[in-house]
Amino acid sequence: MSPTPRLSVLDLVPVHSGQSSAQALAASVALAQAADRLGFTRYWFAEHHNMPSVASTTPPVLVAAIAARTQGIRVGSGGVMLPNHAPLVVAEQFAALEALAPGRIDLGIGRAPGSDPVITQLLRMSGPTADVDRFPEHVADILSLLSAEGATLRLTSGREYPIQATPVAASVPEVWLLGSSDYSARLAAELGLPYVFANHFSGEGLERALELYRTGFRANERHREPQTILTLNAVVAESADEASALALPNLRAMARLRLNRPMRVLETVEEALDAPRDGDVDEVIARMRVGWVVDEADAAAGRVRDLASRHGIDEVMIAPVAGSRAGGPADAAPGRERTLELLAGALTA
Repeated sequence: MSPTPRLSVLDLVPVHSGQSSAQALAASVALAQAADRLGFTRYWFAEHHNMPSVASTTPPVLVAAIAARTQGIRVGSGGVMLPNHAPLVVAEQFAALEALAPGRIDLGIGRAPGSDPVITQLLRMSGPTADVDRFPEHVADILSLLSAEGATLRLTSGREYPIQATPVAASVPEVWLLGSSDYSARLAAELGLPYVFANHFSGEGLERALELYRTGFRANERHREPQTILTLNAVVAESADEASALALPNLRAMARLRLNRPMRVLETVEEALDAPRDGDVDEVIARMRVGWVVDEADAAAGRVRDLASRHGIDEVMIAPVAGSRAGGPADAAPGRERTLELLAGALTA
């Protein structure tokens, strides 16, 4: 049998029809507490903006809330989209989070916009700090700012000006680089950072990205060897048929996104099952479904284990994308919680 990878959770805080943002966030709190009880390694929030079905707009706020409501699980961002923010602000936020929950905070950094072009422009009105071409420089700035020594700015007068993200750091967040391209893999290797491949969004180029990362990795005092996480969309239920039904709302939403159709709140399972057939949507779903784990517990666990073994992955970060049934609790996500329970149980059995 293949080794069992560590398990973690990626949460976009989905919002379905008949549900408010407050209820969606309450469901995510309950899900994070379940992941904590089940022994998952970490719980991360993605950063997305102005999307009707996604409430994970502010990872630092959500990280603070979950860190205060859990005991041992690491909590972090998956990730902060750095071009949307000033590096100093990001460093200050996560230094404060680390001070509040020492040894439990992760800062996952990405360079994608996390939204449409209009919202991207609104987020990036801060000028040169939002220059995507300066992404490597800004990542390095954050690493320096988070260190106990801080960073030094040389002013035009020639005087050196010390900067720290927090006055007296006793520990620092663990920084991860996220991506799904050669660029991110090479940069993570060059900086000697652990690397997350965003397989939940695009599984293309996985093998090449991992090879570039591992062969180019530069060891440092904090990270002696490469470390990898693979994200994965998953729905696990008592039967394969039930898992397929629960996966349909998110599959249809992703298909609409890829077809550039108007986005809306997630359908309930019943709404998705009753929706008129659409050949274009069905075709996109069929292609995406191949890369998702949608099955009963033992089969799903086997796929997760084999995937991690085949690519030498240290940790699999599950995006539990089970939909909600009509009439279910608005402030909980039974299908998502059951995905974590069944998968964790099958992998450790």
